[in-house]
Amino acid sequence: MIKIKPLFVLFLGFSLPIFGLAQKLATVEIALPAISNYAYPVSLHLNSITHLPDSALTLIEVSNGERMEIPFQMDPMKERTLHWLVTPQGEMGISRTYELHHRKAEKNTGTLGLQQTEKALVIHKNKQDLWQYNFGVAYPPEGVDSAYARSGFVHPMWSPGGKSLTRIQPPDHYHHYGLWNPWTRAEYKGETIDFWNLAERQGTVRFANFVTKSEGPVFAGYRVLHEHLVLQNRDIPEVAMTEVQGTRIYASDEDESYYIADISILLNPAGKDPVTLKEYRYGSLGWRATEKWNRDNSEVITSEGLNRKAADGSLARWCIVQGELDTDYASVVMMSSPTNYNHPEPLRIWPEDISDRGDMYANFAPTKNMDWHLESGKSYVLNYRFLVSSKKISPEAAEAAWKQFASSPKMTIIKE
Repeated sequence: MIKIKPLFVLFLGFSLPIFGLAQKLATVEIALPAISNYAYPVSLHLNSITHLPDSALTLIEVSNGERMEIPFQMDPMKERTLHWLVTPQGEMGISRTYELHHRKAEKNTGTLGLQQTEKALVIHKNKQDLWQYNFGVAYPPEGVDSAYARSGFVHPMWSPGGKSLTRIQPPDHYHHYGLWNPWTRAEYKGETIDFWNLAERQGTVRFANFVTKSEGPVFAGYRVLHEHLVLQNRDIPEVAMTEVQGTRIYASDEDESYYIADISILLNPAGKDPVTLKEYRYGSLGWRATEKWNRDNSEVITSEGLNRKAADGSLARWCIVQGELDTDYASVVMMSSPTNYNHPEPLRIWPEDISDRGDMYANFAPTKNMDWHLESGKSYVLNYRFLVSSKKISPEAAEAAWKQFASSPKMTIIKE
């Protein structure tokens, strides 16, 4: 935060602050859904208040008689939406007050940026890489079936301490790609297609194009178009379903021990034919965790208080996966939105005896216990939040963080 230092002018022998000469456009009162240890992303539709450009605006937090300038960021794709982070300050309580002024911000440049290579887009904060989306095709190791090649996945997902939390192409499952989103059984035009197990050569998922990219003082992110391709019985692959996958990373300058990744998945049947995602024990948002985690140095805790031994097949609002990483520590809270299909969602968590070491795999699988029918001409959305930290997270902290994700704040806008 930047403290506002009043400037003064002399008028008839008196010193008067000129901060008030900036026009106050609105006061925004926010009541948070929960008090958490983590920052809370909030947004405000700007057109209902002003049509001034964001370059002519300043956002001020008012607290205990102090006025602090707050970095903000515009999203022009959503009716000129203004975004900022409500920082976690327990002594300030559940209510916060902000003012929007017609005044050029002193500093509104940020630390979240994008760097693109020939095959990947990396999100970083200052000099620390946080998230890598791979749009280029990743080929399997030499001597392994080329059917395992694919694009459109996240790896690495780094901890704030710089440790990779994902793994791709492990010898036990060459089709595992870090953090990725295929479906295992899909019914399309009377055929059953497996987009997950690539060696079957029934289907695959590929990156098609970038939709948007953004960076700034509050978040950095992207939206990409994925195509779910049918390969079997076809000379030319057929697009059965499209997916717009978006990721937005929030990171606070106040506390660099964590960041937030909001992930959205929008599904559409590509043509006139529907797609039915059939019941199966895994599918959708899968996470193959780092090879450094095993049954001895990591743990699972679900929103219902279940551990790794009992988590598989259970329903959950959130799930903590955390453990030691060499001399460091890392934790991830996977959160499911209440608006998601089949929420609270079934979990696919590998049992501890899955391999000699008990490697870690975690998956929100909304079709684990029922089909999901997607009609042509309609859109279907899943929203998730990953809270990634370098510290151990308690169930109480995870519950408060989920309440922030699951609920919108009560916002009162008083226009001047």
